Amino acid sequence: MTLTIADDVLQAAKLSAEQLRMELAVALFQGDRLTLAQAADLAEVDRLTFQHVLAGRGVAVHYTAEDWQEDLRTIQAAPKP
Repeated sequence: MTLTIADDVLQAAKLSAEQLRMELAVALFQGDRLTLAQAADLAEVDRLTFQHVLAGRGVAVHYTAEDWQEDLRTIQAAPKP
């Protein structure tokens, strides 16, 4: 799905497209609507960067069993050196 936000809306909010993605990702993560991995993907940053953003905003990282399963799948799918 593609979501189009008018430039005047971004200007009114004083946000770039990247900042809006981050704001949305943080809000959805904080509201338990997205996992850490999903929110980082939405923000188009890696998980560690997203965790640093959360820490800077005082948002606790809730690492669930689902997050662990997703991390495990990612590790298993990674190419072996």
